[in-house]
Amino acid sequence: MGFEQEALRDLSWSVANSKSVLWDELDRSKRGEPFVLRQLLRHGTATPTQLAVALHASSGRISALLKALEAKGLVSRQIDEKDRRNILVTLTDAGREQATNDQGKINSAVCWIFSQMGERRTREFVDLAEEFVVYLTLCKPGEERPAPDEVSQAFKDRNERHRAWLESGGKAVRGPHKDEPKQTDAKVGAKADSKAGAKA
Repeated sequence: MGFEQEALRDLSWSVANSKSVLWDELDRSKRGEPFVLRQLLRHGTATPTQLAVALHASSGRISALLKALEAKGLVSRQIDEKDRRNILVTLTDAGREQATNDQGKINSAVCWIFSQMGERRTREFVDLAEEFVVYLTLCKPGEERPAPDEVSQAFKDRNERHRAWLESGGKAVRGPHKDEPKQTDAKVGAKADSKAGAKA
């Protein structure tokens, strides 16, 4: 067995046999209402279409989430005065407070872990994790492995995105997704609202 297989075996065992409330919270923050709140906290304002693309969700799914969050008083939806075809979603004061508190709890827990690992090992871990993630985005099961020039370009693109993110103060907005729906946010909202009305 080569070191690659041993590493995969040990990593798989570690993930499969670890029970972590923090890990569950991190996973939950990537889905549903927590994800929407986190995106709005990070970017300030977004359209339903932008949120749907970031969440990889349908327009109906994101509209249902926004409707639930709005009912809880955590977000507000308004017509964009610059382009009345679009709807702008923002956090309310209550939504901003909840999103900040939720993110703060997770950040504090992760920072405690790093404090236990120490600065040198933490920095090494982050560097290795970033490298692993780049390879992870390139390697697809059942397909040919990427050529060296593809790998080189992937790291170059990652470094450019990271530099732009740092220069923006950690608030860089992702560019349009190639599969982003062509319909306007006003139509997205109207379609979802009509479906919700039909079910009511």
